[in-house]
Amino acid sequence: MTEATWGESAKTPEINWRMSASLENVPRGDSDVAEVTNLERAVRDWRELDPQHQAAAVLTVEHPVQIDGASSTTFAGESIAALADHLPASSPTEE
Repeated sequence: MTEATWGESAKTPEINWRMSASLENVPRGDSDVAEVTNLERAVRDWRELDPQHQAAAVLTVEHPVQIDGASSTTFAGESIAALADHLPASSPTEE
């Protein structure tokens, strides 16, 4: 018999920061072309945007991510900020 545990870790399980993600509705040169990268890079890029572009941005991920018990594949505004709160402290992809 397996015993289930319910706690804070069940509400926000480990996030796969390497999965593919698309960050849309943000300026890239002279256009608003979606960037496909990994989830960690997309969220770190989002944090560098000005507040107006952060609010307009849409992040779509390859697999559902569960934050505080809610699962989604599309994030915008405050929900991207919630993902940013869970970013790893440092990463080899950061330069």
